[in-house]
Amino acid sequence: MVFVNPFLLAGAGLVALPIVLHLVMRRKPKLLEFPALQFVQRRHDTNRRQLRLRHLLLLALRMALVALVAFALARPSVRVSGGVLGGQKEPVAAVLVFDTSTRMEYRHENLTRLEAAQRLGSWLLSQLPAESEVAVLDSRLGPGAFQVDLGAAKHRMERLETSANVQPLPNAVEEALRLLGTSKLPRKEVYVFTDMARVAWRADAAARLQDRFAGVPEVGLYVIDVGIAEPSNCALGDVNLSREVLATRGTLKINTELVPTGIGGERTVELYLLEPDPERKELGERKPVKCDQQTVSLVPGQPQQLAFERKRLGLGTYQGYLQVLGGDGLPADDRRYFTVEVKPPWPVLVVAPQPTDNYTLFVSQALAPEEARRRGEARFDCAVIAQEVLAAQSLEGYRAICLLDPKPMEAAVWQRLADFVGGGGGLAVFLGRNAEPVESFNRGPAQQLLAGALVRKAGSTEQRLQLAPRDYEHPILAAFRGLAMIPWSDDPVYRYWQLSDPPPGARVVVPFNNEDAAILERPLGKGRAVTVTTPASDNVNRSPWNLLPVDWPFFILVNTMTEYLAGSTGQQLNYVAGQTAVLELDPRQPFRTYVLTGPDGVEVRLSPDLKDQTLTASGTDQPGNYRVQAGGSADGVDRGFSVNLSAAQTRLERIPQEDLSGVFGPIPYRVAQSRDQIELSVTTGRVGRELFSILILAAAAVLGLEQVVANRFYRE
Repeated sequence: MVFVNPFLLAGAGLVALPIVLHLVMRRKPKLLEFPALQFVQRRHDTNRRQLRLRHLLLLALRMALVALVAFALARPSVRVSGGVLGGQKEPVAAVLVFDTSTRMEYRHENLTRLEAAQRLGSWLLSQLPAESEVAVLDSRLGPGAFQVDLGAAKHRMERLETSANVQPLPNAVEEALRLLGTSKLPRKEVYVFTDMARVAWRADAAARLQDRFAGVPEVGLYVIDVGIAEPSNCALGDVNLSREVLATRGTLKINTELVPTGIGGERTVELYLLEPDPERKELGERKPVKCDQQTVSLVPGQPQQLAFERKRLGLGTYQGYLQVLGGDGLPADDRRYFTVEVKPPWPVLVVAPQPTDNYTLFVSQALAPEEARRRGEARFDCAVIAQEVLAAQSLEGYRAICLLDPKPMEAAVWQRLADFVGGGGGLAVFLGRNAEPVESFNRGPAQQLLAGALVRKAGSTEQRLQLAPRDYEHPILAAFRGLAMIPWSDDPVYRYWQLSDPPPGARVVVPFNNEDAAILERPLGKGRAVTVTTPASDNVNRSPWNLLPVDWPFFILVNTMTEYLAGSTGQQLNYVAGQTAVLELDPRQPFRTYVLTGPDGVEVRLSPDLKDQTLTASGTDQPGNYRVQAGGSADGVDRGFSVNLSAAQTRLERIPQEDLSGVFGPIPYRVAQSRDQIELSVTTGRVGRELFSILILAAAAVLGLEQVVANRFYRE
């Protein structure tokens, strides 16, 4: 068969087109599902997803359980305080700091606080790892050092004793940190044994402690509290004497307070003076004689004021003490000691222009009132002379000179006064209306004494000027301390001399309320001169320069100023433990050796400073009365001084936790009171806070949750 157009045979392939159209256009049957079968299918899909989530949750819980058990068995720890983490048996550099203040003598349950601290310290030493470096420090002054071994450290600790001369605990901890800085051991620890009394943690020493810790940051610090939460004690406060040096037949006033802590009822305080023992008089022995007593009713926390007096004391040195009857936990503050000296009235020369009676009336009556002179109780023996005879007047034997409203004087007279002051005397110059012309005051020897050159008269009756002390720390103002109201405004000053700037060494003691100088002091040689820029001698009835003499502050001011110039206020006879005692010696009784007898009866020989005529005693750590003797009993020297604990050192008030945290600042520390607490604190500090218990509890919780979940899932 032959085809003409064979190429057209390809069109036969289009036969597929009807087939496709037939298949596409064919009518399909409609699929309908019954509602019950549709619900079953959807429920099946939901259950399958829930089962998958439950299996994943159970898988996660079981994986967490295995991980927690493994992690707990590894015993992880975290550091919660200073120190390097490590094993319990690794050696440490440890410093044990003990508070050895007298306050640690407080006895409770038949143990002093120091003995309780020593017991805990001995146990702690036995717990330290072998090869540890140990140092034992106390709160006394001085550097520390590591002991040879633990046995030497224990021996050093057992020999600790309380002391009246101690430093604040932050200073002792600072020394411990310095010592630890010299150790090569990586682990370092400090243990502070204290009764937690507030007075031991002075805030002013905190900054240095924190700076020292910054140089040794990896240190574990533990405060071991051996104190009593509610102590019972009855303490005598500081002894305040009216004067330490009295004139003949003067009155000695002794003031103190009785401070009860957690205790009430009645207590008796007795006053004793040490007097020669008639039975051992040839040996110079003395015995205490009770002179007075007072009984007061106590309320816990409320101090009771006490005041004693002794009148008409004869010449000599008097020593004694106050004592509380009845026992308490701390006997160290039940007794306070004192020493006073009674001397003849101080000879004072009062110089003024004529008529001298008009100029010297106020000052002489203030220093030696007529009634006191008649009774023989005047503290000053005043001699009054005219200024015109001063050049010929012998100044020997006088302790002070008062120059009232002087007129110009010759340079030779000023030089005599300068020599008198340089040799140890005192001079008070009250400038007034007579100080003209000023050339005599502004040149030559006068300017060795005056605290500046006279510039001009100042002030007016319209301006209300008055004395305005900035404080009362100067001995001239000592008698005004503690007075609530001092009526300086009732005693106006109308006129005064303005001075040039004070020369080197001079200073303003009392200014006016306009800041100009009223009273100035200038030392010269062994003595001192005081310049008062307004007089104390004007008759108030004729346009006076001031009204100072009409009120009581003037009498006190003149007396204390003259005492200061005479040298009576400069002599200190009562000291705080640790202070260096200095006794001024009488040059008329020269001795090369003196015997110092302490409260314990131990005698020490001392050599005086012959140039300054003083005797210095530095070993004053023990409270009590100290006796100084030289020569025979008839014409020799028998003097002394007293040493007391500071009343603040025996206060048992405990420091609150927030205040202690303020002392340490950023330094991490832990407080413990018993062996169990110490062991827990130290273990935590050395190996950190272990997480084993937390992890085991977490594993148990996960296991319980897994059981609950599994049982519920499988049951369903």
